[in-house]
Amino acid sequence: MTFTEQTARDWNDDLALIRDAARQAGEIALSHFGKSPEVWWKLEGRSPVSAADFASNDRLHMLLLGARPDYGWLSEETDDDAARLKRETLFVVDPIDGTRAFINGEKTWCVSVAVVHRGSPVAGVLFAPALEEEFFAVAGGPAVLNGQPIAVSAARPGEVSEIAVAEDTLKSFNPAFRSTLRRIRHVPSLAYRLAMVAAGRIDGTVVKRNSHDWDLAAADLILERAGGRLVDMQGKRLVYNRADVQHGVLCGAAEHVLDSLVAGLDAG
Repeated sequence: MTFTEQTARDWNDDLALIRDAARQAGEIALSHFGKSPEVWWKLEGRSPVSAADFASNDRLHMLLLGARPDYGWLSEETDDDAARLKRETLFVVDPIDGTRAFINGEKTWCVSVAVVHRGSPVAGVLFAPALEEEFFAVAGGPAVLNGQPIAVSAARPGEVSEIAVAEDTLKSFNPAFRSTLRRIRHVPSLAYRLAMVAAGRIDGTVVKRNSHDWDLAAADLILERAGGRLVDMQGKRLVYNRADVQHGVLCGAAEHVLDSLVAGLDAG
């Protein structure tokens, strides 16, 4: 067995682990959904967190670190520990991505879990129980939705590209480029928006500054294995598990729209 084959086998084991953990955490969150869970506000009242977030986070922490005690841990709902920076491999978790939607009774939220190794995601899962959807990918393998491989959209010459973007960002594009785009209704879960790109439902999305590793890592891998890319304004792939887990403006898109989207943002 080659080193590459052994590595792939290792990440598939981790993929099985995080898929099971995400399903269990998702079912816990679903048990709170539509039942007015207790809500607190953090970041000076800018970001909500619910009892369901904490319950989902607790289950993920128990299952994942119980199985891989030597891995690091980074979660939106756990105080950050700089010890993760010394770990080659860690779990990057958002127990409910799209908490606002969850609280408001909207179904577009998901549990996001990734395994990150040396700065790159190598296994990722997004489980959206209210939608009965599970996206996952592993390094070297396909992106999968509910058991079927998925791929980003293909180029459609002469047709507009559908993108998820804030209205003020769309207005910043020059009129000629703006005419080639159609803005879709806002999707509150960032991870799920990137999964929509991976599944070919939309062509791309623009991510405003200050997203975090836990919003992105699993969806980044799923998008990459579906044939798309998530990049910064220099066109570079993201590096995870840095001291600063926040990111600047990003674009996630199919190849046929990515470069023009980055260029349009830069010009804007």
